[in-house]
Amino acid sequence: MKESIEVGIVQQKAWNDKPRSLAESERGIRALAARGARLVLLQELHATRYFCQCEDTDVFDLAEPLEGPTTQFLSELAKELDIVIVGSIFERRAPGLYHNTAVVLDTSFGLVGTYRKMHIPDDPGFYEKFYFTPGDAGRGKGFTPIDTSVGRLGVLVCWDQWYPEAARLMALAGADMLLYPTAIGWDPRDEQDEKQRQKDAWTLIQRSHAVANGIPVLAANRVGHEEDPSQVGSGIDFWGGSFIAGAQGEILALAGEETEELLVTLSPTRSEQVRRIWPYLRDRRIDAYAEITERYLDR
Repeated sequence: MKESIEVGIVQQKAWNDKPRSLAESERGIRALAARGARLVLLQELHATRYFCQCEDTDVFDLAEPLEGPTTQFLSELAKELDIVIVGSIFERRAPGLYHNTAVVLDTSFGLVGTYRKMHIPDDPGFYEKFYFTPGDAGRGKGFTPIDTSVGRLGVLVCWDQWYPEAARLMALAGADMLLYPTAIGWDPRDEQDEKQRQKDAWTLIQRSHAVANGIPVLAANRVGHEEDPSQVGSGIDFWGGSFIAGAQGEILALAGEETEELLVTLSPTRSEQVRRIWPYLRDRRIDAYAEITERYLDR
């Protein structure tokens, strides 16, 4: 990671009209690049509506090959603007095999890395297991940072953000920062107190990953109400709230519930300083953690 780097987040609405959604992504990317951003993070599935509110086999027609039109579009934009872009696609890997995939486009180098979402939710309004296969695990796969011209990026996706194991493994593999493309919101029928608890928990868990690992965290969420195409549910109000946190979990930039871009300067020396006074990696009891790989301890 360079001495300092301007990093940005595009928080946006999206439509099933891919050109319209990508035009909105492009607008935000260009605005951030004009302000000096060298790294731009987009939200989860930014090229389409969040289609997982119901199960519909026709939705698979939205999927693209890994290096399909959306990846090519972002690659050309990264090259033109001389920046790194972290985007998101609905990937068709093979017939009947689909992933929720983050793609990393690095200036003139093009596609330099991918991350396929590992934790796949299955809840009312978030029926992702119907659409997405988890990413492959193993050495060099799964929780492996991606080397870029602006540093080593620990890219994770949405539901992954609730798991400290994923953040820790990225940090142990040398990630300079954690990035979470996200699509999360409220059921409009929830009480206001419950909505606030959910949003606070979402922000808090990711800030805790910054604290526990001594590295910055970038979280990009979408905004706006999206109806349930099946009309069974009440749709989702995506709450925005995208943010950038420093190595002690401090909020450096925070978005509201409308479309906007965030930009801050990060310094790798900050992580070094924090880890010297809070040396969590040094004091880990790796000899005592073998049971962490068990599903549950029936004692």
